[in-house]
Amino acid sequence: MDEKKIITVVGATGRQGGALARAILADGNSGFAVRAVTRNSGSERARELERLGAEVVQADYDDGSSLGPAFDRSYGAYLVTNFWEHMSAEREKKQAKALADAVGHAGVQHAIWSTLDDTRECVPLDDDRMPTLQDSYKVPHFDAKAEADHYFTDAGAPTTFLRTTFYWENLLDAFAPQRGEDGVLQLAFPMGNSRLSGIAVEDIGKCALAILERGTDLIGATVSIAGEHLRVAEMAAAITEATGIPVQYLPMTPDAYRALGFPGADEAGNMFQYYAECEERFTTARDLDAVRELDPELQTFATWLEAHRDQLRKAWS
Repeated sequence: MDEKKIITVVGATGRQGGALARAILADGNSGFAVRAVTRNSGSERARELERLGAEVVQADYDDGSSLGPAFDRSYGAYLVTNFWEHMSAEREKKQAKALADAVGHAGVQHAIWSTLDDTRECVPLDDDRMPTLQDSYKVPHFDAKAEADHYFTDAGAPTTFLRTTFYWENLLDAFAPQRGEDGVLQLAFPMGNSRLSGIAVEDIGKCALAILERGTDLIGATVSIAGEHLRVAEMAAAITEATGIPVQYLPMTPDAYRALGFPGADEAGNMFQYYAECEERFTTARDLDAVRELDPELQTFATWLEAHRDQLRKAWS
């Protein structure tokens, strides 16, 4: 392990961080070792990473003082925050700043910050197409990350800004199809006929590893990724074909979606409205050929469905 460059992976027991940790650990020729950062080093996911060969350390980005040891002697770092744990843009920005300060102070040579587009560049705050949330944002979990980008440059951290998108694993839980009154599963999203950019979480990890393997080439760059751009009706048809379970697309208006009232409904409604109304801008930024240069095994939605068929059937049974 001493001969390999240490990559500190924040959120290593989560989806994105876990994907990068596993990508590194599965590639014996990567030249990197994984330091997995988690708030609970005794969790089953943490122990599994340890069994796979990761060094597991405990730290919490709500406590900046705990982060220093996590980045000590690290060559690189993967940095991600989880808005959905607390749904506060201001807290997410504070977490991002703590991470930026820590990697800057430690002298990390290559940080990857998992960020998102600033939705206000397409839908300004004074645009009443969608409500303004938390006083200053249209889609807080997008906009807070975008606002936090400068923390990394301010801290002197050599950073690649990795803009992700909706990951298909959301269909297994937070955005899983729901049964309608007739018992048929429905994807009820306010997307109209617009395309939704999606990606397999595994491919986020592979793209991040490829960025690290490129050395300094992409420091300072913004890299926007997706696996495929599909209309939700096309996704429903593909799910039906792959699983044998009928799934229909139920288009909704953004207002109707926000009115569903579940925790985060306003946030999610604005997110889908942004995806729909800013479709061309968002998808154009995610050139699939360019992403495939980073990740030659980039999955399409169909290949992801094939790999997760049994899991989807179990989740929706």
